[in-house]
Amino acid sequence: MRFWTFGREGEATTELLRDFHVQHPDIRVEIQRLPWISAHEKLLTAYAGETLPDICQLGNTWVPEFAALDALEPLDDRAAASSVVQRADYFDGLFDANRIADRLYAIPWYADTRLLYYRTDLLQQAGFDSPPQRWDEWLTMMEAIKARVGPDRYAVLLPLNEFEPLVVLALQQPSDLLRDGGRWGNFRSEDFQRTLEFYAQLFRRGLAPRMTNTQLSNVWDEFGNGLFTFYISGPWNIAEFRKRLPPQLQDAWMTAPMPGPDGPGVSTAGGAGLAIFRHSTNKDAAWKLVEYLSQPQTQQRFYATTGNIPPRRSTWTTPALVQSPYARAYRTQLDRVRSPPKVPEWERIATEMRLASERVVQGRSTVEEAAIALDATTDAILEKRRWMLDHRA
Repeated sequence: MRFWTFGREGEATTELLRDFHVQHPDIRVEIQRLPWISAHEKLLTAYAGETLPDICQLGNTWVPEFAALDALEPLDDRAAASSVVQRADYFDGLFDANRIADRLYAIPWYADTRLLYYRTDLLQQAGFDSPPQRWDEWLTMMEAIKARVGPDRYAVLLPLNEFEPLVVLALQQPSDLLRDGGRWGNFRSEDFQRTLEFYAQLFRRGLAPRMTNTQLSNVWDEFGNGLFTFYISGPWNIAEFRKRLPPQLQDAWMTAPMPGPDGPGVSTAGGAGLAIFRHSTNKDAAWKLVEYLSQPQTQQRFYATTGNIPPRRSTWTTPALVQSPYARAYRTQLDRVRSPPKVPEWERIATEMRLASERVVQGRSTVEEAAIALDATTDAILEKRRWMLDHRA
């Protein structure tokens, strides 16, 4: 049985599978580790050549694409009959991220959501003892920080070459980013324009620098130097900040759930799941591997090795997670996560969102003009999807 994994997850899985082979000596698992940068292209090439593996680590935003290609095995019946994969134990948003048109195509393996990293000392120096829960509170804090640190430092870092912060803020609004079942863009909605205006004003007011992350020496050093107080990022940076910040700053930073327009906000239901490909002749064995990797005790070991946060509530009882003040915010945030639109074209659309927002930030477009243009571009990207859906109907 062939199992494809990506990045450092592959190294951790090799170690985890020693116990699996003891429990299932009749199943031989061949792990192929691929770099994330080439994983998507490798999967598409394998699909075209009919050489896909039996089981794969599949990013949540890739599930709609491979489901549309009819490459994935539906897992509803297996999950319903399983004593290991217990639906009620998974965070709702993460489980839903792997469901397309009421069919389950992957079992959540680890979660990747975004929230605030912030300098507690700089926030306290600006007069605040706790992180924000609403946009207006956050804006007030950022204005106070900027007034204190002066023209060469900032309140928040929002790299212009990253679309994730804007997507997080947009998902906090009630309106969907696409309408009519993902056939058309919905960026002219009042909700999205409100989000884009909030995002753009952070640059206009000098609260965020007009720069990409490639213009920084590195994020960790500049965070330690006080170039910015707030930063939106994922769980991998817990280990990075602990490792890279100097000893005198180890108690001067913390994580916090995302603030929302009117109260605690949602964030993205990112991460990866375990998917079985439809062509596999080893589906029963592949499912046994899914169940093994889904066990809370296995996920606890996976977290200890990789730092990837688990998608099951019961796994969060492990002392390493309970005792981590930095992980605590992720546990809170996982109850408030939402998937971006489940269409194969989403990453192209998200890139266009980033380009549109950059034009607004640089003063080359108004919010309304950017929203109208983004809808037009999105509608063109989704043209083939509309034809396929209408033809299928």
